[in-house]
Parts: sequence; structure tokens; C-alpha cells
Amino acid sequence: MPDHRPPEAVVLPARGWRISPRHAGLAAAICWLGFAIMVALVEANRTGALDSLGLLFWRTGADLRPAGPKWLLEAVRDLTALGGVLLRHLFAIGAIVALLFLRLRREAVLLVGTVAGGWLVNSLVKNLVGRPRPTIVPHLTEAGGQSFPSGHSFNSAVVYIAIGLAFAAISPRRDVRWTVIGVAMALSLVIAWTRVWLGVHFPSDVIAGWLGGAAWAFTASALLYRPAKQVAEQAEDQLEAITPGAEPR
Repeated sequence: MPDHRPPEAVVLPARGWRISPRHAGLAAAICWLGFAIMVALVEANRTGALDSLGLLFWRTGADLRPAGPKWLLEAVRDLTALGGVLLRHLFAIGAIVALLFLRLRREAVLLVGTVAGGWLVNSLVKNLVGRPRPTIVPHLTEAGGQSFPSGHSFNSAVVYIAIGLAFAAISPRRDVRWTVIGVAMALSLVIAWTRVWLGVHFPSDVIAGWLGGAAWAFTASALLYRPAKQVAEQAEDQLEAITPGAEPR
């Protein structure tokens, strides 16, 4: 049968692959273990040496400002903005729209659930543990609220790793999927590091925050996949009832 599509028609790629629940569960277990260790160390006041070393590293002068040119400070502030409430939510919304365009409704629903659940988990832990922010070095950006765990680090890990997991569904190749996820993890780690460089978090805050955020992203991938699939299928059924002949997921 001849293909009557115009030459500029968008052809969606084959899609629907995912990281296996077993691999996601293993990654989540490792991250949750590291997170629990950091919580225990902070509660026992055993992170003083690590926190002082991390905050004072590469700082000069009587005001203990980071060494380096002025453009470096601006670059670090730009990087930390990627984990701020506005930009990370804009990226998440953009990713959800793109996933819906690619008809990856299951991944879009899963991304929404992961981000919303991560915000709740981080808020709960922050209220249970809490901690004043560091004062031994100047704060080079605005920051409020409790210090432990770093919400910037936690939520950045949740959002960017969840986006990586979602878009990895486009490739049938495992090495490509893991590369996409690895890049998302590396980006969220860099964002976490900026919080120490800017003096608004202890190293233990961002280590725990990143581990907790990554743990939740992988946990959601393993546990929320089936509920997300059911929601997506129900939405597809309703869409097909409204618009018969629509392309299935």
C-alpha cells in the first residue's frame, strides 16, 4: 500500500523500552543505604571533619571566598540555578510535554508521579531532621530554610534522573539508555556540588540530598511503573473514545 504521508511528516521512533525494575531497585537500595548512613552520621554529629574540609577547600583570603576569577562564580551560580524551583520545574514540564508528543504517556505519568512524590519525601525528611545552615564561610547566593538534607540536591536528582529514565525509553540499546541516565546523574551531582561551593550547604547536606533524590527516582521507576501504565492506558481509552482512529501508545 503506497505511503501518502507528506515528506515533512514526523515519524515517531519505536519506543517503550525501560531500565529493568531489578536494576532500578538495586540502584535505589544502594542510594537509600548511603542516605541512611549520612542521616545517622549527622544525627550523631560525626560529619564535622568532612563538612569543614569541604567548605574550606579552595578558599583564600580573610573572607574565605572561593579562589578563581569572577566569571567562575557566575558560572557556578548559573549551574546552581538549574536546580532552583523555577528552572527545574520548567525542565520537568517541558519534558512532560515532549513525552506526550512522542506518545510516551506512561513515561509522562511516571515522571509526574516521581517529581511530586520526591517533593513530599524531601519535605518530610527536612522536617524530621533539620539543621542550621553553615556560617563558617560567606553565603554567595540566597538560601533559606533548613540545611539537611539539601533540597536543591535532592530535587535536582529526582527531576533530572527521572527525566533521563523517561527519555531512555526511546532507545532499544542498553548502552544508550545507561548513557542518558548517567549524564542525568552527573548533571545533578554538579548541581549538588555548587551548593557547597556557594557556602549555603555542608558537604553532608548535599551528599545526603543527592543520594536521597537518586534513591527516590530509582524507587519510583521500580514501583510506580505499573500504576503509571494503568493511568496511561485509561487515558488512551478515553482519548480513543473521543477521537476514534487515534494512534495507540
